[in-house]
Amino acid sequence: MKLKILLLLSLLAVSCKKETKTEIETPKVLKDSTPISLKQTEIQEEDTIVISKKHQTNKILCDLDGDGLNETVEIVRGIKSNKSGLRIIFGNKKRTDYLGMGKDIVGQGFDEIDWAGIFEKAPKNEIYYNNVNEDGEIIGEEEVKEEDKIKLLNDGIFIHAEESCGGGIIYLNNGKYNWIQQE
Repeated sequence: MKLKILLLLSLLAVSCKKETKTEIETPKVLKDSTPISLKQTEIQEEDTIVISKKHQTNKILCDLDGDGLNETVEIVRGIKSNKSGLRIIFGNKKRTDYLGMGKDIVGQGFDEIDWAGIFEKAPKNEIYYNNVNEDGEIIGEEEVKEEDKIKLLNDGIFIHAEESCGGGIIYLNNGKYNWIQQE
């Protein structure tokens, strides 16, 4: 009799829907590219994450946080959301971040990256800048103020659409993700 009760309890425990409550820090970017960070608590059902088969290059290595260890950045897809995004596994294996997969990416108004045809490392010590002005016009480096140019202290992630020539660089600054627009 005890064995039957134990078996029944085991079946009930396995069949229950798993939910986890996590506190995550959601990065946001204001229009002037000043990062802010909002904490939110949400209930997330477990999801199955798979590596993107759509993207020819779906994995890069780069040191986003400057600790000398390469992060593994992969384009992945959430089965439940059916949307793509980035999984960032930090080199020390103590942290994994997800961007996209149905959640806004760095305050840019898109929640997946199926559009990205180019996915590569943006090397540190290079100078980058938003090359689109407030009117949506593409501008040259000579039109960008020196204080608006960004020298990456660590590597970044360059994602870009091949046909429409739109995209940008995601990088970490003081533990927060930021975006540099690259048309």
